[in-house]
Amino acid sequence: TQPVHVREHHCAKLEDNPNLPLTHIGERNQGKKMIEGDRELSAMTQELWDNDINRLRPGIDYRISLQGKAGDLAGIDDCNDGAGLPLFTFVDENIFKKETFLAFISLLDNYESATGEPEIVTPEEELENHKFLDSIIKTPTMKIAHKYLVKKHLSPEKTADFKKQLYQIWFELYARRGSSKPDSSGFEHVFVGETRGGHTVIGFHNWIQLYLQEKLGHIDYKGYSASAKSPQPDENKHMLALQFSWKNGIKPKGSIFLGVSPEFEFALYTLCFLTSPNERVKVSFDVYEVEIVCHHYNQKHIGTTYPVLVKYLNV
Repeated sequence: TQPVHVREHHCAKLEDNPNLPLTHIGERNQGKKMIEGDRELSAMTQELWDNDINRLRPGIDYRISLQGKAGDLAGIDDCNDGAGLPLFTFVDENIFKKETFLAFISLLDNYESATGEPEIVTPEEELENHKFLDSIIKTPTMKIAHKYLVKKHLSPEKTADFKKQLYQIWFELYARRGSSKPDSSGFEHVFVGETRGGHTVIGFHNWIQLYLQEKLGHIDYKGYSASAKSPQPDENKHMLALQFSWKNGIKPKGSIFLGVSPEFEFALYTLCFLTSPNERVKVSFDVYEVEIVCHHYNQKHIGTTYPVLVKYLNV
């Protein structure tokens, strides 16, 4: 493993574009080292998956309705809409009473979605951020991630110091492209979602936020996204590429995990952010081969991160 101080992250582009060029030298030189890294990260991802005790079961704890495939360039009120009904047909909301879900949901209304609008963090909101981190640090998934990161000399051993590291990565504010004032954070972008120019949704890679916003009538699900090369979506799997509108903006193609706990995503994305010098890393776990895209902001913060399903594994 490279020492922390020599590793460079390239963070020039923060758009959610799964077709971004791979700028890191390690990507061009698809060497043995990178494959070994992927194998190790796959084993870690599998361990996180196996220990995600709060994960919901598709068809039992929640149900979705895929309906049709989304059009290529659907607008807000577009006839390309491939789905006349909501994505979620049922979610057992008793699960939202669990500590990590409750703490996570309390954070979702703390943000101004428009980029360029400075974020004001109140003392109460800061407290909620800390409460959320306190709740997830106790979970099996985060404990596994922390132990591994300590072993790799990428995270401090003391829980309080690890929490400070997580706070910087996810919650410290920075100015997203085109803004002069701190208007964004990794957490807001990935888990809550933002709008750019009033018409484009950026980030927004979390199923809980999607469900809650759809329930409020702010989301119009436009259908699933699939190309000739990508696997067809499955209502009983934990991943989905989709198109939707939110408020007055459109997300032409989003990609999310479904039914996983907040701590699973937090652990996985933190692992990828700290261990991988690549902006994309391929991991295999359960029945999925997935590319985790991770863009950094100033090497200190998460710019964006999300999963892209490559294929289902024959297991």
